[in-house]
Amino acid sequence: MTWNLSKVRIFQGMSKRELESVARVGRKMRATTGQILCQQGEPGHQFFVILEGDASVDRGGRNVADLSAGDYFGELALLDRGPRSATVQAKSDMLLLVIEELDFSALLDEIPGLAHKLLATLATRLRTAEALPFH
Repeated sequence: MTWNLSKVRIFQGMSKRELESVARVGRKMRATTGQILCQQGEPGHQFFVILEGDASVDRGGRNVADLSAGDYFGELALLDRGPRSATVQAKSDMLLLVIEELDFSALLDEIPGLAHKLLATLATRLRTAEALPFH
């Protein structure tokens, strides 16, 4: 079962076989309101896709983003093997697709389009983070 992954932005445009590969390695996880999904500074070993619900992203105790169904997080720590760059907390009850580190790496090798989408998202996040007001 593909858990309707074709409606998740990062998986849009993937073939049925590619979606089945994602579904095969992913596991569904429920989170409750207030639950910490990943903690800034801690090692990261999972990639998360929000299937239902909302979460907040805090860096240094300050809210930097809000996430909802179709959004994802956790890829940076898996790509560079560094610590989590932010804390993500459930703002509501949630349903997530969780992919473990080794499976995530295998998917990037198997599905090049997924790697391209991740790179595009990371580039956008970097541009946003580096944007300075003009004086």
